[in-house]
Amino acid sequence: MIIKSSTSLRNDYCALSELAHTEKEPIYITKNGEGDLVIMSIEAFERREELYRLRAKLEAAEQERLAGLPTYSIEESRKRLEDIYDGRV
Repeated sequence: MIIKSSTSLRNDYCALSELAHTEKEPIYITKNGEGDLVIMSIEAFERREELYRLRAKLEAAEQERLAGLPTYSIEESRKRLEDIYDGRV
């Protein structure tokens, strides 16, 4: 976990930006010794958002499975796709 003061953000933005890009993780900014903000590179943010979207899809699939909706093995899924795309999979 990277923690920096708001003074660091104000006085040395370029170094914090470089740190965010290098470390690829959130940087916690404190104000008067208390947590205030979190900053991260756009790349790290987008990767994190993609993981959240994937988790939401997995959760929805698990809820469907628990509700008794049909499930398919990898082989069954491949066969269904081949049928749809005339063997071009």
